[in-house]
Amino acid sequence: MRMKSLLVGLAMLAAWVWVGAPVRGADAYVPPAGSWERKKPSELGMDDAKIAEAVAWALTQETDWPKDFSKQAEIFGRPLGPLPSTRASTNGVILKDGYIIAEFGDVNAVDPTYSVAKSYLSTILGLTLDRGLIGSIDEKVGERINASVGDEGYVDAPGQPAHNALVTWRHHATQSIEWRGEMFGKSHDFPGAAEYGMGAMKPRELWQPGTFYEYNDVRINRFALSMLRLWKKPLPEVWRDEVMNPIGATTTWKWIPYDNAMVEVDVGGKQEKMPSISGGTRWGGGLWISTLDHARFGLLISRGGKWGEKQIVSEQWVREATKPQGVKSDYGFLWWLNNEGRWPDVPRSSFSAQGAGDNTIWIDNEHGLVVVWRWHKGSAQGEFYSRIIGAMGAKK
Repeated sequence: MRMKSLLVGLAMLAAWVWVGAPVRGADAYVPPAGSWERKKPSELGMDDAKIAEAVAWALTQETDWPKDFSKQAEIFGRPLGPLPSTRASTNGVILKDGYIIAEFGDVNAVDPTYSVAKSYLSTILGLTLDRGLIGSIDEKVGERINASVGDEGYVDAPGQPAHNALVTWRHHATQSIEWRGEMFGKSHDFPGAAEYGMGAMKPRELWQPGTFYEYNDVRINRFALSMLRLWKKPLPEVWRDEVMNPIGATTTWKWIPYDNAMVEVDVGGKQEKMPSISGGTRWGGGLWISTLDHARFGLLISRGGKWGEKQIVSEQWVREATKPQGVKSDYGFLWWLNNEGRWPDVPRSSFSAQGAGDNTIWIDNEHGLVVVWRWHKGSAQGEFYSRIIGAMGAKK
């Protein structure tokens, strides 16, 4: 009992010490719609030459991801939605205190961003809580979804022990859901190389929801559908109205559903057909967006969900989403953390959205930095970020 009490106490202390990533300058400069002020690094206390060197180095780190997406089926299996015919070369933007201090490549190219979309879905969950559509992140999903629209996705077979019925919104947001079932023709257990390519998984026993982490797009797609049923309008419309329009993003981005992802949603007692979106581009579709629009989203999160005088998503949600949650200690609510030194030469409080390809949004509030880097070698991230910080003469 004494040992148990000690462990509980240590866990509570750890939770108290880590309060989430610091929020940087919520009332500082934000770019107006249609424009973005650019400054030399030296105007903001940085070394111009070192930033230029960092950018020149980044341009040498192009991903080997095929420009024509020709290996998509080999890697992930049978596509369910569209893919573009080509992608941009590596490109990126560096923000310091909200200002653009460097950009390279085609930052206006609208490309798939793969699992960076998961961090966007995390923010929609924050909005769902803010608007009172759910009472708590620890609420069982099936209690509200089943009661409102008769969705059987969280109901277990008669005579079987409770499993799907135990799933909470927290489980979804930490990828510890362990939900079993099928979404749009894809099963939770990813069996078979022909259907799932190199992403096929070996069969295993299911754990109780909340006790095992697994990166699983079928379950993320279940999450998106569940939020659609709460909002009762397509999530891309929610995202446009609640976030992208208020932060002055372009209208070039699109969140494309699978070809077979039209579902019926109960709206005032009537069934309306709506598209349900995915949390990635593993099977085609997904969030296609420009680097500059990504940068606006990254800046919003770095400012604690505030854009100028408007609180878009609550600061409390941003703090919770970007601190350790669930059973994976360097993962928040669909955000990747640096608390364990994934990138040892940059602040442990920094965090990122990550997608295949590689596509990344990295946020370092200790130094007022937001970096979006597309189509690069994943192993190069830490080096690029440390080079940028080195232009400040800053220590980690």
